[in-house]
Amino acid sequence: MRIKSNENPSAAGYDRFDWSMNRRAFLRSSATAAAFGLAASQAPAKLFAQTAVRKFAPVKVARERLIREVVGLRPFRPEGYLVEAVRVGPKLLIHNYGHGGGGITLSWGTASQAVDLVRDFPIPPAAASRRTARSIRPTRFAVIGCGVNGLSTAILLQRRYAEIGGTVTIYSKDLPPDTTSNIAGGFWSPTSVYDSDAVSTKFLEQFRAASRIANRAFQLLVGADYGVRWMDIFDLSRTEASLQRQLPGGNDLYPQQIVHRNAEKYFGFPFVRQYSTMVIEPQVYLRSLLRDFHSAGGHIVVKEFRSRDEVMMLPDQVIFNCSGLGALALFNDQKLTPVRGQLEILLPQPEIDYCYLGPGYMFPHSDGIVLGGTFDRGDWSLDVNPEQRTEILNSHADVMKALKPPPDATK
Repeated sequence: MRIKSNENPSAAGYDRFDWSMNRRAFLRSSATAAAFGLAASQAPAKLFAQTAVRKFAPVKVARERLIREVVGLRPFRPEGYLVEAVRVGPKLLIHNYGHGGGGITLSWGTASQAVDLVRDFPIPPAAASRRTARSIRPTRFAVIGCGVNGLSTAILLQRRYAEIGGTVTIYSKDLPPDTTSNIAGGFWSPTSVYDSDAVSTKFLEQFRAASRIANRAFQLLVGADYGVRWMDIFDLSRTEASLQRQLPGGNDLYPQQIVHRNAEKYFGFPFVRQYSTMVIEPQVYLRSLLRDFHSAGGHIVVKEFRSRDEVMMLPDQVIFNCSGLGALALFNDQKLTPVRGQLEILLPQPEIDYCYLGPGYMFPHSDGIVLGGTFDRGDWSLDVNPEQRTEILNSHADVMKALKPPPDATK
C-alpha cells in the first residue's frame, strides 16, 4: 500500500456483526441470500421520472480553496481481486487483495469470503489420528496489511474465533492514517474492480456475493461514529443508453432510482440518473476500525516484509495476505498493476448534501470536498501532477457553471 500527500490525512472504521455463513451456500441459493437479508430485491429497481426539482447548493470550485492534494495507487488485477487459499507446509496462506477501485466498498464482503476459507484448513493425517477436529482448529492468525481490507479481515477473525481463544496479529509497514485506504473517495460502489473482457463467470458470482455482503454490512454502520451516511448520487450523462446500464454490483443495491431529463435544472446534462448509496469517510472509518481491533485484544506489529519466505516464517498457523500492491513483490503476482489516482480537496462545505459522477466525481466529506476522476494504469508516480490538478478543477468548475438553481419555491 502506498500513499503520498502534502498533508497526512486522518483515519477510521468498525463493524458490529459477524457473517459466519457459508459462502458456497450463498452462491447456490437465492433463498439463502434473502434469509440473511443480503439482497434487497429479486427484481431490478425501476427507473421513473421525477417532477419535483431538487435544490442544489453549488460547490465552490476555486484554486484558492484547495487545501490539499493526495495521490494513491490502487492495486488492480484485470481478472478481479484474488481471494484464494494455498497450503504451504503445515500452514495456510489466504490471499485477499487486488480490489482496484472497490477496496473500501467490497472490504466486508471479501473479508467474509477469505475468512470462510479457514474452514478448509487441512488437517495433517498424523494429527487427525490422535486428536479431535476441534482440538486442532487454528487459533493463531496473522494479517499482512493494515488498510481497510487487512483491518476488516482481522476483525472478522476476532469475532469468529474468540470463543476458542483465537488471537489475531496485524503486521504492516504502514498504519492509518498513512495507508492508501485513507485517501479513497469512500463512495459505496464496487467500480473499477476488473476488466469485463478478462473476468470469468465464477469470479462474477463471487463479486456479486461480496457486493451484497458488504452493502448490508455498511448499512449497519451508518452513523457519525463510523463516518457512514446515505446520500443522493447524480450520475451525469449525455446519452440515453447510459440509463440502461446496470449499476456496479446490481441495481437492487441502490434504492430510490430516478431519471431526470432536464439539463437546465440538473448540471447541464440531458440524462441524469439519481439513486441513493452510502458515502464512507475513510479517515473516520479507519480510526474506528483500529479502535475496535485493539478493543477486542488485537495486536499490531510494525514490520516490512522483503519476501514470501519471510512472511511464511511467522509463527501463526494461518496467514492472510492483505498487502495490496505489496503482493507484487512478496508473492510475484504479475497480474497486479498500480492504478494511480489524484484527488483535489477543497475547503469543507457542510451545505453540500449530494454527490455526482460524470466528468470526474465529487464527494463531500466533513473535512473537505473531494474532487477526483483520474485512473492511470501502470503509473507508479506518487507525485502530484499539476496538469491533472488544472484539468480536475476546470472540469468540476464547468459542472458548477451549468448548475442553475430551481425557481424560488415561494414564488
